[in-house]
Amino acid sequence: MASTRVDEPTPAGAPSPTSPPSATTGVPPVAVPARPGPARAARATQPAEPDPRRWRVLPAVLVATFMSLFDIFVVNVAAPSIGQDLRASNAGLELVVAGYSFTYAAGLITGGRLGDRSGRRRLFLAGMALFTAASALCGVAPSEATLVAGRLAQGVGAALMVPQALAIINVIFPPAERARAFAYYGVTVGLGAVSGQVIGGLLVDLDVLGLGWRPIFLVNVPIGIVAMAVVWRLLPESKATRPEPLDRLGLAALAAGLGLVLVPLTLGRDEGWPLWTWLALGAGVLVLVSFGRWEVRLARTGGHPIVPPMVLRSRRTIAGLLVSFGFFTFFGSFLLAATIFLQEGQHRSPLNAGLVFGPMGIAFALSSMAARGLVARFGPRTLTAGAVISGVGLAGLLAMVATDGAGVTTAELVPSLLAIGVGNGLIVPALVAAVLAGAPADVSGAVSGLLATTQQASAALGVAGVGTVFFAAAARGGPADGLVAALVFDLVGIALAGVGTLLLPRGAAAAVVTGSVVTGSVVTGPAATGAGATGAAGAAARG
Repeated sequence: MASTRVDEPTPAGAPSPTSPPSATTGVPPVAVPARPGPARAARATQPAEPDPRRWRVLPAVLVATFMSLFDIFVVNVAAPSIGQDLRASNAGLELVVAGYSFTYAAGLITGGRLGDRSGRRRLFLAGMALFTAASALCGVAPSEATLVAGRLAQGVGAALMVPQALAIINVIFPPAERARAFAYYGVTVGLGAVSGQVIGGLLVDLDVLGLGWRPIFLVNVPIGIVAMAVVWRLLPESKATRPEPLDRLGLAALAAGLGLVLVPLTLGRDEGWPLWTWLALGAGVLVLVSFGRWEVRLARTGGHPIVPPMVLRSRRTIAGLLVSFGFFTFFGSFLLAATIFLQEGQHRSPLNAGLVFGPMGIAFALSSMAARGLVARFGPRTLTAGAVISGVGLAGLLAMVATDGAGVTTAELVPSLLAIGVGNGLIVPALVAAVLAGAPADVSGAVSGLLATTQQASAALGVAGVGTVFFAAAARGGPADGLVAALVFDLVGIALAGVGTLLLPRGAAAAVVTGSVVTGSVVTGPAATGAGATGAAGAAARG
């Protein structure tokens, strides 16, 4: 008989030693038959047995995480080819890269909340269907505008499907198996980040069926269809019994404020900075300020704000937001600027350019595995070391490109890229865990959701803002000058992240280690968030 997993509390005295906690409430879910009646009430008191199909459905759930990451990084290596084929403007290329992150960031919290309310399986399938259809649209896009529209739709699909992944894993796996399942999630995160650059370059270079860059999107279509079929057949539904109400006005204001800031930053330079760009920027700031005041008012009147004001009064959370803003602003813009420099400045093929990033990806994977032990010994100062190492790598790269321009060799690039990879690996896996280690249980989901949204919005801001600086400098002196200008701003970003790491309290190292695999995965998803997924992460971080 088909069943639906509903996150309901066990009555007082009912044992539930093996039942996994709810992704939202932290109480054991129970298996409830689809039909109503007394049997439902009787069975609701029994702890759920682990789903025997859980390991078969896990790969399909992890595919969503892989695809969402792959499509963040793959566009960087394909951007020059896309620009030439579609005769896209620089602003258009920035929108192709950053538009995905913008809609992803704007919809993350909503996606998690909707999964709690309407069912995580249902939202996962809806998000995967939209992501797959949008990928097909991107793959056949005849124009820049169509491709941008497809990328925006991809971001919405990712925002619906990815927040369900951690929540689903938390619900279907018993505590004894959950760490192993989350470890697979972490491996998927690393593979998605590395594969985007390398496999993307390979697909563009092979020119499959004469399609050029289009297979980087079309490859998602068969993978998405298979994943949906597996999830449809094997995954039971789950939802929260008492989900928090949606703050629709707050969610709309957050999305509108982000859009009003990012769009003029992206289009302003190509348009000559007309009056509307400055008006939009000013309006965006006003909307975001109004959003903050609305959230405070909602909390005072007993409502359910997206971001509880008490979250922003925590030193730990503020430090985490500063690290997220600085790091992801740097990383989002760095990949785009470096890729265009390699392909247009040094005339490398897409595959060659992608392979240049291979050592950085390997260094990231190795240092992220070592980060757990380092955090156990040194606590959050491991993140400080990561920021310093990344900064040294950036400074070295800046010095080389400023001196040798497009003549810098692969052998000269590799040490700096290795340093950047090592530093990133020390920061990313432990960031959210370090913040959640001291967060109260009832706001851990809000904290993680806020951090993940900040990460995606910062990546989009980096592409839009620093990308504008890159293209302006490149137009005057070539891609090497553009990369130099971008790296200067990237150094400012990593410096801000370093300051943020110094503000993180030294305590709760054990909690940081306990949550590093789980909540680190949230970060780099970049980020499975929302009340469902982040509740799961928060529960795991608390042990």
